[in-house]
Amino acid sequence: MMEAIRNLAQDTTSASSAKAVVDPATQKAQMRQHLVAIGANRDEEAFVSVYEYFAGRVKSFLIGKGMNEDSAEELMQEIMLIIWRRAESYDPAKAAASTWIFTIARNRHIDFIRGNKRIEVELDDEILELETTERDVQEKHVNDEQAAVRLARALDRLPQEQRQVMHLSYFRGQSHGAIAQWLDLPIGTVKSRIRLAMQAVRTQLVAEDFEH
Repeated sequence: MMEAIRNLAQDTTSASSAKAVVDPATQKAQMRQHLVAIGANRDEEAFVSVYEYFAGRVKSFLIGKGMNEDSAEELMQEIMLIIWRRAESYDPAKAAASTWIFTIARNRHIDFIRGNKRIEVELDDEILELETTERDVQEKHVNDEQAAVRLARALDRLPQEQRQVMHLSYFRGQSHGAIAQWLDLPIGTVKSRIRLAMQAVRTQLVAEDFEH
């Protein structure tokens, strides 16, 4: 499968034909359906669609994290292989396709930096819900620079202990277990603080939507 992914990477890079523009909501639904199809039926056509849509985005994400182009290309292919192998674990009720995929990319990048190949993807973490919330806000306000300001403002209003775990989990990409170890806290306390923080952030964003 890895060889097929490499070939697909070459084909995608060399392809020059323009694709029809699809609105974000439709694209989001399609990617969700494709991941389900890959997990249920090993649907290769669905995987091609997912690859064509996400491979470049994942590579750009890795480059943005400081990787050179060659290393980002190689790690991107590993990530796409993980997606193929683990698609059956994707639950569309818990997260958007983009959230699930970039959580894998984020954690695989962390493991790469740590120098090991252990894949730690906490797909049941409540942080996925926050990532989905933020992406929804960004899509809704795609040309609105205030979206990021609103999110930052909501985070700033959190109690210090909640801001701390949110920063470590969302902005630093740490797992719940790593945060618990770092702060010398029970993992249940970490999860509880993140859950409360997410509820507060969602409440603040919804309240601002109603105000405007």
